Amino acid sequence: MTWKPGDVRAKKFLGQHFLNDEDTAQAIVDALELPDGVTDVLEIGPGMGVLTKYLLPNKAYTTYAVELDRDSIPYLNLHFPELKDRLIEGDFLQMNLDELFENQFAIIGNFPYNISTQILFRILEFKNKVPLMVGMFQKEVAERIASPPGNRDYGILSVLLQPWFDIEYLFTVDQHLFTPPPRVKSAILRMKRNDRMTMRVDQSWFTTVVKVGFNQRRKTLRNALRPILPADFSHIPYLDLRAEALSWQMFEELAVLLKSN
Repeated sequence: MTWKPGDVRAKKFLGQHFLNDEDTAQAIVDALELPDGVTDVLEIGPGMGVLTKYLLPNKAYTTYAVELDRDSIPYLNLHFPELKDRLIEGDFLQMNLDELFENQFAIIGNFPYNISTQILFRILEFKNKVPLMVGMFQKEVAERIASPPGNRDYGILSVLLQPWFDIEYLFTVDQHLFTPPPRVKSAILRMKRNDRMTMRVDQSWFTTVVKVGFNQRRKTLRNALRPILPADFSHIPYLDLRAEALSWQMFEELAVLLKSN
C-alpha cells in the first residue's frame, strides 16, 4: 500500500503508523482463528483499511470496525461501503461493548502504541465476552505481555492477562513496513481465552497485589508489599523473592493469604 493523494495522513497525536505491507496484513488476518460459535469480529483503528480488505471477504464472520480518526471515516466509507453501519466512529476505550455486542466477539487491530496497554485492560474487563484477540504492539510491550516469570520482561500485564488468556508471540514486524516508519519494531500477539472461569480471589484485589508487588520490582516482596502486609506475616510465602519470580498462580496464592488477614 503506497501513499497517494487522497489517502489519510497518519497523525502523531493518535499514535498512527499505517501498515503498508499486504503480506503482513494477510498474515495478521490469517491468525484470526475463531472459536466455535463466534461470528463477530471488531477491528480497532482500521485507518485506511489494510486489514479490513482481508477481513470483509471472509463470510465466516461479520466484521465491525471502530475508528476515532475523523479523516479515516469518509475514506473507509468510500473504499469499503459494504461495512455500512458496522463502521462506528468513536473511542474503543469509551464504548459500551455489552450494548454493541450481545454475544461473544473477537478483536483484531494494528493498535496505536499510545493506547495499546489500555486496550488490553479493556479486554481484561470484558474477558468473558472476548475469547480471542490478534493485535499489533510495540515489540518490547509484546515481549512483556507474553513473557513467562523469571526475567526482566515479565511484569504487571503478564500476570494480569495470563490467568485468563493463552498468549502467543507470533512474529515481528520491521519499521520499514509502516508509513511513517516508527522508531521501534512491532510484533503480533494472539491471545486465546482459556477455560478458566474464576480465581480464588476477586480481580480487583488480585490486581492491587500484583501492582504493589511490581511497584518496586528490584526489592523483595517483603519490602514491596509492606503497605499491605499484615502485622504478622510470618506465614506469608514468597516474601524473600522479587515479583518477577512469581507465576500468576503464586500471586493468586499470595493474594488469598493477604486478603484473609
